[in-house]
Amino acid sequence: MATLLPVPRPDKVADAAANAWDMVFKGGVADLRRTPARIIDEAPKRTVYRYVGGGGDRPSKGLPVLLVPPLAAPTICFDLRRGCSLAEHLLASGQRTYLLEYGHIGYSDRELGLEHWVQDIVPNAIRAASEDSGGRPVQLVGWCLGGIMSLLSVAGDNDLPVASVAMVASPFDFRKVRLMAPIRPVANLTNGLLLSSVYRALGGAPAPIVKRAFQLSSLDKYLTKPWAIVSNLHDRDFLAQIEAVDDFTNNMHAYPGRTIGQLYHRFFRVNELAAGGLELPGRRVELADVRVPVLSIAGTTDVLAPRPAVHHVGELLPNAPQVRLETGPGGHLGVLTGRAAKGTTWRF
Repeated sequence: MATLLPVPRPDKVADAAANAWDMVFKGGVADLRRTPARIIDEAPKRTVYRYVGGGGDRPSKGLPVLLVPPLAAPTICFDLRRGCSLAEHLLASGQRTYLLEYGHIGYSDRELGLEHWVQDIVPNAIRAASEDSGGRPVQLVGWCLGGIMSLLSVAGDNDLPVASVAMVASPFDFRKVRLMAPIRPVANLTNGLLLSSVYRALGGAPAPIVKRAFQLSSLDKYLTKPWAIVSNLHDRDFLAQIEAVDDFTNNMHAYPGRTIGQLYHRFFRVNELAAGGLELPGRRVELADVRVPVLSIAGTTDVLAPRPAVHHVGELLPNAPQVRLETGPGGHLGVLTGRAAKGTTWRF
């Protein structure tokens, strides 16, 4: 007769029991303490932090790093948990490390468009980090839309003090995102009006909707999570990662209305970015104007930003002195901060 529930090996029973006790009675097994940081610059929708403690108090090695998150995602994507935190890793390596945070997005922010982030928020964060580090040029590290906005910011202003741009899971050809393929015919049938009316009425995409969309992008893992937990009840690090990802998902933010409208119509429906640029109010930004080294990393199992969609950027940067296209293990979040990221993505 087949066993319905996985039974830990005898030598793992004690570990499984201890982990189960901590999960039920002690609130969990993950160390979710955040890496200490202090504010070095602040303005509406822009707070720049410098991480402190650990290696961050020693003389820094190399150029400073600015971490740029996407909209709607909490900045803990770069500081998921102790032992699996990009911020913690950079500090331990002696890197002077900064973080850009956008703060709460509400209905009153519905008129903020991509131009606000690309021409104001990200560039001014770059300048603040550079000034705080003694005027040195900054290495940008952006995840998902954060990578796209970083690259567009650099393309739009060659005077920014930027040394390089690294993007993780940042798609540039949305027709290669197979997850979106079934939706596109419906959107074209209604000329995009169906979704447009929804986000205009809501003033954007509220946090609960963003959370559910993220969960649906990895529905198979979401549905099989209870079985995975029981099967790996002896593996404390595995359980801690699941707990940390749940904490990340539960802290999603909203998208402002105008921005999500641009993402929907310009990125998803028209696929404008795949041609090498983006039309913003009053000007057009061309990726051919990027003149710093660029690194683009795709996840092997990422359905939101599959490798062909991510690595398409390699065809759009003719004037960058170097363009590296790499692949790391994991899905959309996993490639950035999964358990294997320290030995793969973080070393590229």
